Amino acid sequence: MLVHIWQTLLTTMGDVLPIVAVLIGFQLLVLRQPIPRLWEVSRGFLYVLLGLVLFLIGLDEAIFPLGDVMARQLTDPVFLFDGKPVAVPSPLDYGWVYAFAFAIGLATTLAEPSLIAVAIKAEQVSAGAISALGLRLAVSLGVAAGVSIGCYRIISGTDLWMYILTAYGCVLLQTLRAPRMIIPLAYDSGGVTTSTVTVPLLAALGLGLASTVPGRNPVVDGFGLIAFASVFPIISVLSYAQMVQWLERRKGDTNAL
Repeated sequence: MLVHIWQTLLTTMGDVLPIVAVLIGFQLLVLRQPIPRLWEVSRGFLYVLLGLVLFLIGLDEAIFPLGDVMARQLTDPVFLFDGKPVAVPSPLDYGWVYAFAFAIGLATTLAEPSLIAVAIKAEQVSAGAISALGLRLAVSLGVAAGVSIGCYRIISGTDLWMYILTAYGCVLLQTLRAPRMIIPLAYDSGGVTTSTVTVPLLAALGLGLASTVPGRNPVVDGFGLIAFASVFPIISVLSYAQMVQWLERRKGDTNAL
């Protein structure tokens, strides 16, 4: 473990130092200004470095193994078919996999720090017109649905481009009819969901499924869940805005009557 921590620390320093060099270089050579609060900045850099190291170790030691184990357990024939032999399992036989994918997509997205921050800011700048909780729920439901469909894609072995092309086609059609205020936020919602909490679990789940489902290749079929988690929140947020707009119009018509 100590060797693992040391190797991770060296690798992380190599990844972070170019960013620090760019920032310091522009501050001293381009702006020609001293670094303000040098001690606080240095201490913050150390915190970031240690946090990244611990996060990466946590992924290797917990998140990736957990996702792989869950995928293997949920696709075990003993669990799916009570030990009965099945020659060619149907994609519909993996119902618990889809349920788990939906639940994990919903839970991880609700806990995503970047989504929480964006939702709070959206509620503030819109003066309450956009509900932070409503936005988080809409995005989380979109991710949950997308991850479930992505798992079906892995299990069934169908082509990824069919799903992505259809999803973005829906996004384009919804963009033409959705309220203008929500469109940029909806598009950003697809990016903030794929962050520190969601991505590691989805990557582990996809690779675990592709490794355990018969006839699937982890390299070809194991990736792609993150793409589903990126596009389906856009659809769900646009749908949420359109539904709210429709309810407001219907309420106005009812009041007019």
